[in-house]
Amino acid sequence: MQQLNNKLSVLVEPTFENTKTLIEKTFTQRKTLIITGNCKVNYEGRANSKLELGERILIIKSDGSLLVHRPTGYEPVNWQPPGSIFHTQIENDTLEIHATRHKPKENVNVQFTKIYTVTSIMLLDTGNFILNASEEDMHKAILFKPEMIEEGFKPISWEKKVEPGFVDVYGMDKIGRLVVIEVKRKIANKEAVLQLAKYIDAIKLKADRPIRGILAAPNLGKDAQALLESMNLEFKELCPKKCAEILKKTNPTSKLETFF
Repeated sequence: MQQLNNKLSVLVEPTFENTKTLIEKTFTQRKTLIITGNCKVNYEGRANSKLELGERILIIKSDGSLLVHRPTGYEPVNWQPPGSIFHTQIENDTLEIHATRHKPKENVNVQFTKIYTVTSIMLLDTGNFILNASEEDMHKAILFKPEMIEEGFKPISWEKKVEPGFVDVYGMDKIGRLVVIEVKRKIANKEAVLQLAKYIDAIKLKADRPIRGILAAPNLGKDAQALLESMNLEFKELCPKKCAEILKKTNPTSKLETFF
């Protein structure tokens, strides 16, 4: 075993006995455990499943959550939420790790036939998680606070179906002109300008009043600026972070139902 410091211990191609010892020490010290090796997984609980032998990554976190990952993909193929109780044993040339929950009753049994590495590490994380809004969130933020676009703007609908696709936000300005808003979470390019123009052309066929087109995004690409002006369309700077802050202060579901 290579113990780099009190935070970190690493085993490379260890015996099952050495692995079992480090696993039990990790659980006692409430550290995070990472094992790579050849294993199979059985699950019993709200459903039953079996995962045949394969090379995988097992992660057991300090809060008692368990994840089994394949070498590819971001989602675990098996998992157990926080609060699991763990038991380790060596039986029939395998090292078994059992994770059990009582409410609801669930059990994950990971059986290793070969272990490549074992890592035991103390991880501390007190940082805040800051999530900027998605494009859908940005649509909702405009509905809740339409003055972000301009004073006097009144939303009528969002994701309005038109022949070329869906208009992100559809409304009316303070002098009664229709406003079509195309929202982009990142820098808006020429394709976004052309998309907005198509929506306006489709709505013009049925509209009985002037129509404005606004491209709302954090920034406008250099290739889009001239095209936007030539088509007599407008740009409004819209920050995803600011939209996220607006949604954080609201209940999106209930307020959308009230709005419509």
